[in-house]
Amino acid sequence: MIAPPLLRARNLGRHYAAARERAAILSHLNLELAAGEIVAVVGRSGSGKTTLLNLIGAMDRPDSGHLEFEGEDMSGWNDAARTAFRRARLGFVFQAFNLLPTLTVRENIALPLELNGLPQAARVAELLNALSITALADRFPDQISGGEQQRTAIARAIAHRPRLIIADEPTGNLDRDTGREVIALFERCVRAAGATLLMATHSDEMLGHADRVLELRNGALSARP
Repeated sequence: MIAPPLLRARNLGRHYAAARERAAILSHLNLELAAGEIVAVVGRSGSGKTTLLNLIGAMDRPDSGHLEFEGEDMSGWNDAARTAFRRARLGFVFQAFNLLPTLTVRENIALPLELNGLPQAARVAELLNALSITALADRFPDQISGGEQQRTAIARAIAHRPRLIIADEPTGNLDRDTGREVIALFERCVRAAGATLLMATHSDEMLGHADRVLELRNGALSARP
């Protein structure tokens, strides 16, 4: 029996106002994500990659079409349901890291566990070790390097064992060598957790770790050979 997709998008549309007209960012976009796969989305700047991630992450609403997560139609969710979905079932990794500057590395990683009422100490220690940042646990983000900040951000994203991780140019602010190291750690952690990863990237290194590569062009997705 074939397992149903973790996420299904059907005919998604998103528009913006331009010179008294509505211009399409996304149009009739379709996507299915299976549990446990890593999918990369590529496309030129302005093609709508971040818009797509924001829709799937329930941070914005589509103008048309439908989104389903584990068979549940997301269009009927109110703001509280969307917040609960992001908090419990999603993990986010951003290009700019987005760590809370007043929290230590340890506290940043523990935050999603705390918000979900989950035990913290053992899981945080496990992730600190897995991402080789145990020695940095009591430092603040401005006291560690960019690569170390991104490792912390990855640990935070997967701490509560989300079903889906969304990453927007996760190595965009890292040099090539640091980016390569972070990518390998990221893939290892995602695979070990059995999570699905959807990432927008320009990095050829990251594309090499994806199970599928999709190109976003003219508002729609297509498989890239």
